[in-house]
Amino acid sequence: MSERVQIVVPGDDPVQIAGSPHLDRLRAHGEVVIHDTTPADSAEKIERVRDAQIIINSRGVVTWREELHSLPNLKMITTCSIGTDMIDLEVAKEQGIVVSNQPGRTAPVVAEHMVGLMFALAKRAHFQSDELKSGRWTRRMNVMLQGKILGVVGTGAIGAEVARLGRALGMEVIAWTFNPSSERASELSELSVCFVELEELLAKADVVSLHVKLTPDSYHLIGADELAAMKEGALLLNGARGDVLDIDALCASLNSGHLGGAGLDVFPQEPLPADHTILECEQVVLTPHAADQTPEGVDLLNGGAVDNVLAFLSGQPKNNVAI
Repeated sequence: MSERVQIVVPGDDPVQIAGSPHLDRLRAHGEVVIHDTTPADSAEKIERVRDAQIIINSRGVVTWREELHSLPNLKMITTCSIGTDMIDLEVAKEQGIVVSNQPGRTAPVVAEHMVGLMFALAKRAHFQSDELKSGRWTRRMNVMLQGKILGVVGTGAIGAEVARLGRALGMEVIAWTFNPSSERASELSELSVCFVELEELLAKADVVSLHVKLTPDSYHLIGADELAAMKEGALLLNGARGDVLDIDALCASLNSGHLGGAGLDVFPQEPLPADHTILECEQVVLTPHAADQTPEGVDLLNGGAVDNVLAFLSGQPKNNVAI
């Protein structure tokens, strides 16, 4: 595009991209408008981007579905994330809107966070800290991770990095994926990672870590039956999307004592309601969809969003998932 454009960040709350030096690369191409609050409703959201040709969607809580029909000027949306479940890709495709994401860009950052959750669960860090703060000297058996089996569900960039870190910790790693490929199998086989069926993974793994994207096929991929199939005392991690896991079934499994704990960075509803039943479960470690929220991770995502915009403006869009 040769003409100057309007580029809008519709809801940078909490701050993700405002103040990023990467935005300076866009100013020669047009006006950059940043809104630092979440739109109150659909009408306000549409009004904020009515004249925009490009949206930088820095926060997943700002969703784009039927609203896209009301935005004839819009040509492109880039996310500051790997996931695109906040955007109706079919509607975007119908409207001729390019949607670019950032596959694998922050995989090392997110994988490190998930391993951190695994350690916090295995060593009962949250529970034992709370006990000490309450004046109780409560000691429970912890879990030694070396020599245990880590089951990785989904072997994209993040899942593959979790597998690599698991092997570095001395864990046996098994994996399952929706989309097996010889390339990924070869890459992981070098780490002695073995692909198995999902049923076998759930039955064998001491720790199960979820890393699939949210699609109709993966909605509640892990439900009551799958949780029951897991080993007694196993740990479950979700770094995928909230609806990949049936959280009500998870609460029941935790409260029954079947599972040993759960570490979640994603939830079906975000922000998580203050009265959600998962908050009453004892052996959980929860983070607010913050796995990539390090200075390095944020900078990578901000830079990637700007790279996507510049590629689009040059006539060579990349990472387009609305196809």
